[in-house]
Amino acid sequence: MDTLLQVLLDGILNGMLYALVAVGLCLIWGVMDVINFAHGEYVMISMYVTYWLGFLANVDPLVSMFAGGLFIFILGALTYQLIIKYTVGKPPLSALLATFGLAMLLKNLCLNWFTPNYRILSDTWLGDRTFQLGAIIVPVPQLVTAVLALVMIGLVFFMVRRTRFGWAVQATAMDKEAAELMGINTERIYLLVFGIGGATVGIAGGIMPTYLAVHPEVGTMFSLIAFICVAMGGFGSIPGALVAALLVGVVEALAGYYIAPVFKYVAVFGLYLALVLLRPKGIFGW
Repeated sequence: MDTLLQVLLDGILNGMLYALVAVGLCLIWGVMDVINFAHGEYVMISMYVTYWLGFLANVDPLVSMFAGGLFIFILGALTYQLIIKYTVGKPPLSALLATFGLAMLLKNLCLNWFTPNYRILSDTWLGDRTFQLGAIIVPVPQLVTAVLALVMIGLVFFMVRRTRFGWAVQATAMDKEAAELMGINTERIYLLVFGIGGATVGIAGGIMPTYLAVHPEVGTMFSLIAFICVAMGGFGSIPGALVAALLVGVVEALAGYYIAPVFKYVAVFGLYLALVLLRPKGIFGW
């Protein structure tokens, strides 16, 4: 029983990290109907930002993650201004292929600059700290990441549902032309949504060097998992992405421990296929 609880806890903590990565993708899709294939590379770049700040200036990821978030906010806004802006209103494949090209560009630039070597940040504030709850071991870095994810997702949800900016975002998502007639600057809304979506994933990537190695391929799987979470939860549904991410984390942990580590992603993709067959628009889709 203790083993099962330990595996479930690990799965939930991983799921919260996936939720934090997925929420930005969910926001961008919900407002703009754009799948950002470079989302995982945003994670990777933010990890490099906090890694180098830690390595060169001894700034802990708990502080430098905000710099990572700001950097990816700017990168996201530039992505919209220089690429996505010219694909809005075009066939959805245009934006998908454009962001796929951006993902390849960012990954290969990092391969060229930083080499494929794995880089690990040592002596961080959280480090390998753990504490015990009975027979269960709680890893502090993952727990802090989960709490951070909950706070960030709550803030994004509150912003969308309870603020004037969020109402403008919802109006733009529902009907762009009608929103413009009401005086909403939809270009600015798109720009900020892409930036905010980037900032959330930038903060997620910023804290990861506390317990994960940094390398140019690290974002690929996160990009795929984030897409699965958004699709399973229902495109554009933030609560749906959170529930789906927790489900993915738990299934991954159970399959990895009780079947085989190499089987964990098979189980996740199998779950995704089964759920999409049963509910094509996702858990919270309509």
